[in-house]
Amino acid sequence: MRLGFPAVPPRVLIVTASVGEGHDAPARALADQLRSERPDVEVVTEDCLPVMGSAVSALSQGAARVVFYRFLWAWDVAFWVFARFAPTRALTQRALTRLGSRGLLELIAARDPDVIVSVYPNATEVLGRLRTAGKLTIPVCAVITDVAGLHYWATRGADLHLVTHPESIEEVHAIAGPDAEVHCVHGFTKAIFLAPRPTREARRALGLDPDARLVLVSGGGWGVGALEEAASEVLSIDGVGQVVCLCGRNERLAAHLAQRFAGDPRVRVEGFTDQMSDWLAAADALVHSTGGLTVLEALMRGCPAISYGWGRGHVRLHNAAFRRFGLAQVAATPTALRAAVAAALAQGRTAAEFSMLPSAASFVLARAEQARLADAA
Repeated sequence: MRLGFPAVPPRVLIVTASVGEGHDAPARALADQLRSERPDVEVVTEDCLPVMGSAVSALSQGAARVVFYRFLWAWDVAFWVFARFAPTRALTQRALTRLGSRGLLELIAARDPDVIVSVYPNATEVLGRLRTAGKLTIPVCAVITDVAGLHYWATRGADLHLVTHPESIEEVHAIAGPDAEVHCVHGFTKAIFLAPRPTREARRALGLDPDARLVLVSGGGWGVGALEEAASEVLSIDGVGQVVCLCGRNERLAAHLAQRFAGDPRVRVEGFTDQMSDWLAAADALVHSTGGLTVLEALMRGCPAISYGWGRGHVRLHNAAFRRFGLAQVAATPTALRAAVAAALAQGRTAAEFSMLPSAASFVLARAEQARLADAA
């Protein structure tokens, strides 16, 4: 048994990107888990976009803001070109590596970590290629919080892949190779999701009717998707007593929905929230547009989820995986949405035991210690 920590604490560099909450939120959660398991750990979290160059930053952040809100068809085209079609995907990956390698290597040299954890797929791709080419000697852990569409998320160069869904492991092996080390873990959502939260307590904390049938309609951190249409359709379902629209950081959408439903006391409009654990504990069903972590959090809370209102780019692959693995319902039309919500309300909450999974931090810390021992040998 270990009686104490080594004299020199491990150093962990977490590489993220400030593009919505889908990368920053897991980075924060992992940092908290690392510090909880190893109080003396040195954790540095860095946004990779400024160091990867203006071209990468513009495409990853600036263009995404325009495409997500105004030109949805362009997101479908871009995803096909950059991720789905093998020849253009290979060209894109090489270009990304050429553009982003220098800045990432300089960042890593400045931070001098024992292990690098990437929660952003574009950075993961570059780090994996640098590792394969022998230009990077520090081990790389690739974090995968999407359920499907995992090119860039998974790479042959990563020493370790950590996934949030066991259903993703087969695709990781298809991309990174059959010998890739892959583990399903918890630790990319807030620790509070692992603790039981009675529905009535969550509703009391949020000021909600304890007895109403409650449906959340969420557009994720970006506040995208057909929230107005979804809320209207859900309100037409017999027995639904309240609809809460979660608009993320889309202030224009929140203002529009507040005006649109101003006369209906059954509708409550919320902006960005850090209380998703309580919202999902309080809700009887979730209608969500972008997949990703919110659906995972719903599964952790046992709240049945329906994907509706966006279905662009990578979300198409998410939706196919949701159907294939039975993780969530997918509705393509208003009629299908009403049927899916009614079925979810009839189904009720489900039990989930995510706390039985190993922690992400345990694998990251073990890899850091292995690197320390290898350097000392």
